[in-house]
Amino acid sequence: MSDELELLRDWDADASPLSEPARAQARHRLLNSITRTEHHPGTGPSRRRALRLVTAGVVAMAITGTAVLITTENGGPDRARTVAPQMRNAAAAKVLNGAAAYAGKQETPIAPRGDQFIYSKRIIKETDRKTGKVKTLVDVNWDSVDGSKRSLTMERGNVIWEEPDGSFAWPPREWHKLKKLPTDPQKLIPAIISARGTTDQSIHDLSGDDWWHAYFLLGELLKHPVLPPGMRPAAYEALALVPGVKTMPGVKDSAGRTGVGITYTGQGSQKGSYLIFDTKSHEFLGFRSEGSTASGRTYIQLSHTVEWAIVDRLKQRP
Repeated sequence: MSDELELLRDWDADASPLSEPARAQARHRLLNSITRTEHHPGTGPSRRRALRLVTAGVVAMAITGTAVLITTENGGPDRARTVAPQMRNAAAAKVLNGAAAYAGKQETPIAPRGDQFIYSKRIIKETDRKTGKVKTLVDVNWDSVDGSKRSLTMERGNVIWEEPDGSFAWPPREWHKLKKLPTDPQKLIPAIISARGTTDQSIHDLSGDDWWHAYFLLGELLKHPVLPPGMRPAAYEALALVPGVKTMPGVKDSAGRTGVGITYTGQGSQKGSYLIFDTKSHEFLGFRSEGSTASGRTYIQLSHTVEWAIVDRLKQRP
Protein backbone atom coordinates (compact mmCIF):
# COMPACT_ATOMS: atom_id res chain seq x y z
CA MET A 1 0.00 0.00 0.00
CA SER A 2 1.31 3.48 -0.79
CA ASP A 3 0.78 4.83 2.71
CA GLU A 4 -1.60 3.47 5.30
CA LEU A 5 -1.68 6.61 7.44
CA GLU A 6 -2.40 8.79 4.41
CA LEU A 7 -5.53 6.69 3.89
CA LEU A 8 -6.49 7.12 7.52
CA ARG A 9 -6.02 10.87 7.22
CA ASP A 10 -8.35 10.95 4.20
CA TRP A 11 -11.07 9.25 6.22
CA ASP A 12 -11.11 12.20 8.66
CA ALA A 13 -8.97 15.12 7.58
CA ASP A 14 -10.09 17.27 10.52
CA ALA A 15 -9.04 14.79 13.20
CA SER A 16 -6.31 15.66 15.71
CA PRO A 17 -2.81 14.39 14.84
CA LEU A 18 -2.10 10.87 16.04
CA SER A 19 0.60 10.18 18.59
CA GLU A 20 3.46 7.96 17.40
CA PRO A 21 2.18 4.91 19.34
CA ALA A 22 -1.29 5.50 17.88
CA ARG A 23 0.18 5.77 14.39
CA ALA A 24 2.00 2.47 14.85
CA GLN A 25 -1.16 0.81 16.11
CA ALA A 26 -3.16 2.22 13.19
CA ARG A 27 -0.56 1.08 10.66
CA HIS A 28 -0.48 -2.37 12.18
CA ARG A 29 -4.28 -2.69 12.22
CA LEU A 30 -5.16 -1.16 8.87
CA LEU A 31 -4.13 -4.06 6.64
CA ASN A 32 -6.13 -6.52 8.70
CA SER A 33 -9.11 -4.15 8.72
CA ILE A 34 -9.04 -3.77 4.94
CA THR A 35 -8.71 -7.50 4.39
CA ARG A 36 -11.47 -8.23 6.91
CA THR A 37 -13.90 -5.88 5.15
CA GLU A 38 -13.06 -7.52 1.84
CA HIS A 39 -14.03 -10.90 3.26
CA HIS A 40 -17.08 -9.52 5.08
CA PRO A 41 -18.37 -6.72 2.85
CA GLY A 42 -21.58 -6.28 4.83
CA THR A 43 -19.63 -5.06 7.84
CA GLY A 44 -16.98 -2.94 6.13
CA PRO A 45 -17.04 0.68 4.92
CA SER A 46 -17.85 1.49 1.30
CA ARG A 47 -14.42 3.18 1.24
CA ARG A 48 -12.91 -0.26 0.59
CA ARG A 49 -13.67 0.16 -3.11
CA ALA A 50 -11.54 3.29 -3.23
CA LEU A 51 -8.76 1.56 -1.33
CA ARG A 52 -8.64 -1.19 -3.92
CA LEU A 53 -8.70 1.32 -6.80
CA VAL A 54 -11.55 -0.44 -8.54
CA THR A 55 -12.52 0.90 -11.96
CA ALA A 56 -15.49 -0.03 -14.10
CA GLY A 57 -15.30 -1.60 -17.52
CA VAL A 58 -12.58 -3.45 -19.36
CA VAL A 59 -8.95 -2.48 -18.59
CA ALA A 60 -6.98 -1.70 -21.75
CA MET A 61 -3.51 -3.18 -21.50
CA ALA A 62 -0.72 -2.28 -23.95
CA ILE A 63 1.54 -5.09 -25.10
CA THR A 64 5.25 -4.25 -24.90
CA GLY A 65 8.04 -6.07 -26.66
CA THR A 66 8.24 -8.67 -23.87
CA ALA A 67 7.00 -12.18 -24.64
CA VAL A 68 3.64 -12.91 -23.01
CA LEU A 69 1.34 -15.84 -22.48
CA ILE A 70 -2.28 -14.94 -23.19
CA THR A 71 -5.51 -16.31 -21.77
CA THR A 72 -9.03 -14.90 -21.90
CA GLU A 73 -11.62 -13.94 -19.31
CA ASN A 74 -15.33 -14.22 -20.05
CA GLY A 75 -17.68 -11.92 -18.16
CA GLY A 76 -20.20 -13.55 -15.85
CA PRO A 77 -23.97 -13.13 -16.09
CA ASP A 78 -23.81 -9.85 -14.15
CA ARG A 79 -21.07 -8.35 -16.32
CA ALA A 80 -20.88 -6.99 -19.82
CA ARG A 81 -20.28 -9.85 -22.24
CA THR A 82 -16.77 -8.82 -23.21
CA VAL A 83 -13.61 -10.80 -23.66
CA ALA A 84 -10.55 -9.06 -22.18
CA PRO A 85 -6.98 -10.23 -22.76
CA GLN A 86 -5.06 -11.32 -19.67
CA MET A 87 -1.33 -11.13 -20.26
CA ARG A 88 1.17 -13.24 -18.38
CA ASN A 89 4.77 -12.19 -18.70
CA ALA A 90 7.06 -15.08 -19.59
CA ALA A 91 10.15 -13.43 -18.04
CA ALA A 92 8.33 -12.85 -14.75
CA ALA A 93 7.04 -16.42 -14.76
CA LYS A 94 10.60 -17.71 -15.21
CA VAL A 95 11.84 -15.75 -12.17
CA LEU A 96 8.89 -16.71 -9.98
CA ASN A 97 8.97 -20.38 -10.92
CA GLY A 98 12.72 -20.31 -10.30
CA ALA A 99 12.03 -18.79 -6.87
CA ALA A 100 9.58 -21.60 -6.18
CA ALA A 101 12.20 -24.21 -7.06
CA TYR A 102 14.80 -22.49 -4.87
CA ALA A 103 12.39 -22.19 -1.93
CA GLY A 104 11.42 -25.84 -2.25
CA LYS A 105 15.06 -26.93 -1.94
CA GLN A 106 15.55 -24.80 1.20
CA GLU A 107 12.49 -26.09 3.07
CA THR A 108 12.88 -28.09 6.26
CA PRO A 109 9.89 -29.82 7.90
CA ILE A 110 8.68 -28.07 11.05
CA ALA A 111 5.79 -28.80 13.39
CA PRO A 112 5.43 -26.04 15.98
CA ARG A 113 3.35 -26.80 19.08
CA GLY A 114 0.21 -24.80 19.65
CA ASP A 115 1.57 -23.23 22.83
CA GLN A 116 4.68 -21.86 21.09
CA PHE A 117 5.37 -18.61 19.25
CA ILE A 118 6.85 -17.77 15.85
CA TYR A 119 9.55 -15.16 16.35
CA SER A 120 10.78 -13.04 13.45
CA LYS A 121 13.01 -10.02 12.97
CA ARG A 122 12.73 -7.72 9.97
CA ILE A 123 15.11 -4.95 8.91
CA ILE A 124 13.64 -1.91 7.18
CA LYS A 125 15.67 0.78 5.44
CA GLU A 126 13.72 3.95 4.71
CA THR A 127 15.27 6.56 2.41
CA ASP A 128 13.91 10.10 2.36
CA ARG A 129 13.49 11.08 -1.28
CA LYS A 130 14.27 14.75 -0.67
CA THR A 131 17.26 14.55 1.67
CA GLY A 132 18.60 11.07 0.89
CA LYS A 133 18.77 10.37 4.60
CA VAL A 134 18.47 6.65 5.41
CA LYS A 135 16.70 5.48 8.54
CA THR A 136 17.17 1.86 9.65
CA LEU A 137 14.30 0.31 11.57
CA VAL A 138 13.94 -3.09 13.22
CA ASP A 139 10.54 -4.78 13.59
CA VAL A 140 10.25 -7.83 15.83
CA ASN A 141 7.23 -10.15 16.16
CA TRP A 142 6.10 -13.01 18.36
CA ASP A 143 2.97 -14.65 16.91
CA SER A 144 1.02 -17.25 18.88
CA VAL A 145 1.09 -20.52 16.92
CA ASP A 146 -2.50 -21.54 17.70
CA GLY A 147 -3.84 -18.01 18.28
CA SER A 148 -4.85 -18.72 21.86
CA LYS A 149 -2.33 -16.31 23.38
CA ARG A 150 -1.56 -12.65 22.89
CA SER A 151 0.84 -11.87 20.05
CA LEU A 152 3.41 -9.11 20.31
CA THR A 153 4.80 -6.73 17.70
CA MET A 154 7.60 -4.24 18.34
CA GLU A 155 7.23 -1.89 15.39
CA ARG A 156 9.12 1.38 14.85
CA GLY A 157 9.95 1.47 18.55
CA ASN A 158 6.37 0.88 19.64
CA VAL A 159 4.99 -2.10 21.52
CA ILE A 160 1.74 -3.45 20.04
CA TRP A 161 -0.25 -6.27 21.63
CA GLU A 162 -2.70 -8.32 19.58
CA GLU A 163 -5.35 -10.01 21.68
CA PRO A 164 -6.56 -13.54 20.78
CA ASP A 165 -9.95 -12.18 19.74
CA GLY A 166 -10.52 -14.58 16.85
CA SER A 167 -10.80 -11.78 14.27
CA PHE A 168 -9.78 -12.35 10.67
CA ALA A 169 -6.17 -11.52 9.83
CA TRP A 170 -4.09 -12.06 6.72
CA PRO A 171 -1.95 -13.97 6.61
CA PRO A 172 -3.41 -16.09 9.43
CA ARG A 173 -1.23 -16.32 12.52
CA GLU A 174 -2.65 -19.71 13.43
CA TRP A 175 -0.54 -22.53 12.05
CA HIS A 176 -3.56 -24.81 11.50
CA LYS A 177 -5.17 -22.18 9.26
CA LEU A 178 -2.00 -21.83 7.20
CA LYS A 179 -1.85 -25.62 6.79
CA LYS A 180 -5.39 -25.63 5.37
CA LEU A 181 -4.41 -23.42 2.45
CA PRO A 182 -3.98 -25.41 -0.78
CA THR A 183 -0.48 -25.88 -2.18
CA ASP A 184 -1.82 -26.19 -5.72
CA PRO A 185 -1.18 -22.68 -7.17
CA GLN A 186 -4.37 -22.73 -9.25
CA LYS A 187 -6.41 -23.55 -6.14
CA LEU A 188 -4.50 -21.24 -3.80
CA ILE A 189 -5.49 -18.09 -5.70
CA PRO A 190 -9.29 -18.57 -5.49
CA ALA A 191 -8.94 -19.82 -1.90
CA ILE A 192 -7.24 -16.70 -0.56
CA ILE A 193 -9.64 -14.26 -2.24
CA SER A 194 -12.78 -16.08 -1.09
CA ALA A 195 -14.53 -15.38 2.20
CA ARG A 196 -14.51 -19.07 3.15
CA GLY A 197 -10.85 -19.75 2.48
CA THR A 198 -11.76 -22.50 -0.01
CA THR A 199 -13.56 -22.29 -3.31
CA ASP A 200 -14.28 -24.27 -6.45
CA GLN A 201 -13.93 -21.16 -8.61
CA SER A 202 -11.55 -21.44 -11.54
CA ILE A 203 -8.80 -18.87 -12.04
CA HIS A 204 -10.17 -18.44 -15.55
CA ASP A 205 -13.29 -16.83 -14.03
CA LEU A 206 -11.42 -14.15 -12.06
CA SER A 207 -11.87 -10.45 -12.82
CA GLY A 208 -9.18 -7.78 -12.95
CA ASP A 209 -10.14 -6.73 -9.43
CA ASP A 210 -9.77 -10.35 -8.26
CA TRP A 211 -6.28 -10.53 -9.76
CA TRP A 212 -5.16 -7.37 -7.94
CA HIS A 213 -6.52 -8.84 -4.72
CA ALA A 214 -4.70 -12.12 -5.37
CA TYR A 215 -1.37 -10.36 -6.05
CA PHE A 216 -1.68 -8.24 -2.91
CA LEU A 217 -2.62 -11.15 -0.62
CA LEU A 218 0.06 -13.45 -2.04
CA GLY A 219 2.66 -10.76 -1.37
CA GLU A 220 1.46 -10.45 2.23
CA LEU A 221 1.57 -14.23 2.63
CA LEU A 222 5.21 -14.25 1.50
CA LYS A 223 6.06 -11.75 4.27
CA HIS A 224 5.23 -14.45 6.80
CA PRO A 225 8.61 -15.66 8.15
CA VAL A 226 7.77 -19.37 8.10
CA LEU A 227 5.10 -21.30 6.22
CA PRO A 228 4.01 -24.96 6.12
CA PRO A 229 5.93 -27.13 3.64
CA GLY A 230 4.99 -26.46 0.05
CA MET A 231 3.19 -23.18 0.80
CA ARG A 232 5.97 -20.74 -0.13
CA PRO A 233 6.77 -22.44 -3.47
CA ALA A 234 3.02 -22.52 -4.21
CA ALA A 235 2.74 -18.78 -3.51
CA TYR A 236 5.55 -17.99 -5.95
CA GLU A 237 4.00 -20.23 -8.61
CA ALA A 238 0.63 -18.58 -8.00
CA LEU A 239 2.17 -15.14 -8.53
CA ALA A 240 3.50 -16.40 -11.86
CA LEU A 241 -0.11 -16.99 -12.91
CA VAL A 242 -1.19 -13.41 -12.21
CA PRO A 243 -1.73 -11.40 -15.40
CA GLY A 244 0.14 -8.10 -15.28
CA VAL A 245 3.27 -9.14 -13.37
CA LYS A 246 6.52 -8.15 -15.06
CA THR A 247 10.25 -7.99 -14.38
CA MET A 248 12.17 -4.84 -13.46
CA PRO A 249 15.99 -5.27 -13.75
CA GLY A 250 18.57 -3.51 -11.60
CA VAL A 251 16.60 -3.24 -8.35
CA LYS A 252 18.68 -3.07 -5.14
CA ASP A 253 17.58 -4.73 -1.91
CA SER A 254 18.10 -3.53 1.67
CA ALA A 255 21.54 -5.17 1.78
CA GLY A 256 22.69 -3.31 -1.35
CA ARG A 257 22.51 -6.38 -3.60
CA THR A 258 21.30 -5.81 -7.16
CA GLY A 259 18.56 -8.17 -8.27
CA VAL A 260 15.51 -8.38 -10.48
CA GLY A 261 12.24 -6.93 -9.31
CA ILE A 262 8.79 -8.37 -9.86
CA THR A 263 6.11 -5.73 -10.05
CA TYR A 264 2.37 -5.70 -10.82
CA THR A 265 1.18 -3.52 -13.69
CA GLY A 266 -2.51 -4.41 -13.74
CA GLN A 267 -5.53 -2.74 -12.23
CA GLY A 268 -4.68 -1.18 -8.85
CA SER A 269 -0.91 -1.38 -9.40
CA GLN A 270 1.45 0.69 -7.24
CA LYS A 271 4.46 2.41 -8.76
CA GLY A 272 7.82 1.43 -7.32
CA SER A 273 6.63 -1.66 -5.42
CA TYR A 274 8.67 -4.79 -6.13
CA LEU A 275 9.48 -8.22 -4.84
CA ILE A 276 13.26 -8.56 -5.32
CA PHE A 277 15.03 -11.78 -6.37
CA ASP A 278 18.60 -12.80 -7.05
CA THR A 279 19.20 -12.65 -10.80
CA LYS A 280 20.83 -16.10 -11.00
CA SER A 281 19.52 -18.33 -8.21
CA HIS A 282 16.15 -16.52 -7.98
CA GLU A 283 16.45 -16.56 -4.19
CA PHE A 284 14.00 -14.07 -2.67
CA LEU A 285 15.88 -11.02 -1.32
CA GLY A 286 13.19 -8.70 0.00
CA PHE A 287 10.56 -6.06 -0.69
CA ARG A 288 10.67 -2.53 -2.10
CA SER A 289 7.91 0.06 -1.87
CA GLU A 290 7.40 3.80 -2.22
CA GLY A 291 5.15 5.92 -0.07
CA SER A 292 4.46 9.22 1.63
CA THR A 293 3.57 10.35 5.12
CA ALA A 294 0.62 12.46 6.22
CA SER A 295 2.97 15.46 6.27
CA GLY A 296 3.89 14.98 2.61
CA ARG A 297 7.34 13.42 3.07
CA THR A 298 8.05 10.80 0.39
CA TYR A 299 10.31 7.81 0.89
CA ILE A 300 11.58 4.51 -0.52
CA GLN A 301 11.35 1.54 1.81
CA LEU A 302 13.37 -1.68 1.53
CA SER A 303 12.82 -4.60 3.88
CA HIS A 304 13.74 -8.22 4.47
CA THR A 305 13.45 -10.81 7.24
CA VAL A 306 16.85 -11.53 8.80
CA GLU A 307 15.93 -14.29 11.24
CA TRP A 308 13.07 -16.38 12.57
CA ALA A 309 12.62 -19.18 15.06
CA ILE A 310 10.04 -21.22 16.95
CA VAL A 311 10.25 -20.18 20.62
CA ASP A 312 8.47 -21.20 23.82
CA ARG A 313 7.57 -17.79 25.25
CA LEU A 314 7.04 -14.14 24.42
CA LYS A 315 10.17 -12.01 24.02
CA GLN A 316 12.35 -15.11 23.75
CA ARG A 317 14.97 -14.83 21.01
CA PRO A 318 17.00 -17.60 19.35
